[in-house]
Amino acid sequence: MFKIKRAYEPASAADGKRILVDRLWPRGLSKAKAALDEWDRLVAPSDALRRWYAHAPQRWREFKTRYASELRETCPQELKRLRALGRGHVVTLLFASRAPEMNNAAALKEIIETRRASSLAAARNPRPHGARSG
Repeated sequence: MFKIKRAYEPASAADGKRILVDRLWPRGLSKAKAALDEWDRLVAPSDALRRWYAHAPQRWREFKTRYASELRETCPQELKRLRALGRGHVVTLLFASRAPEMNNAAALKEIIETRRASSLAAARNPRPHGARSG
């Protein structure tokens, strides 16, 4: 199970494994207060994508699309690892942004969960050999 939380919020036992998913360290946050289990820069958006998005709400949908594409191209194994971590365990994806619903951690959570849901559906409903989709 995945949750998201602002890195500046206090850690809690309910957070499970705490993973910072930003490329840059959150300003003014000490390592002790962050209470991270890991900092996964691999899944952070590229600098170019981050600059393009610039937290502009009108770009949110396109940001998610570009970010998902970027993740599939640059770190598919890391996405697979994160999905595996979330199976049966709580994983909290931490972010520094002030926008609680429009940030890379929210997008990453959606990408992970959407992919996992489609994988589970495919596993439950396999097509017969030779069947075509669509």
